[in-house]
Amino acid sequence: MANKSKNLSIVGRGLTNFESIMWIFTRLSALAMYAFILFAIIGALVMGARTNMNMADVLRWGFMPNVTHVQSTALEDTGPFASPFWKLVASGLLLIAVGHGVHGLVVIADDYITSERGRGIVRIFSIIMILSMIFIGLYILWTS
Repeated sequence: MANKSKNLSIVGRGLTNFESIMWIFTRLSALAMYAFILFAIIGALVMGARTNMNMADVLRWGFMPNVTHVQSTALEDTGPFASPFWKLVASGLLLIAVGHGVHGLVVIADDYITSERGRGIVRIFSIIMILSMIFIGLYILWTS
């Protein structure tokens, strides 16, 4: 008699636990970072075409769309780059990148730390690290 395959619900497969959700977050956040960077590079190309910005400045702007990154360039007016829209784009990129990166560090640490206490310490430290990096990054983005 042949074995019948079982149809398991999502709950039965275990896809609703925290680790599965974070696995999905890691994949989606990587795609979101690509989308944010591509959007910022295209925006910098469009805005830079008006001001003859060179490619190095366009790429620098694309990876961190912050007005303080374009002040050292030969731009006459950084006003268009200082809009709340670009601050929101930079904030979105910051939030996604910090979450993705810190979760990656926690996953790597979990592979090498065998004790539950050690893993707990790393997770508490990662929560402190993610909150501090987000707070400092958002403060710099919105006050510069």
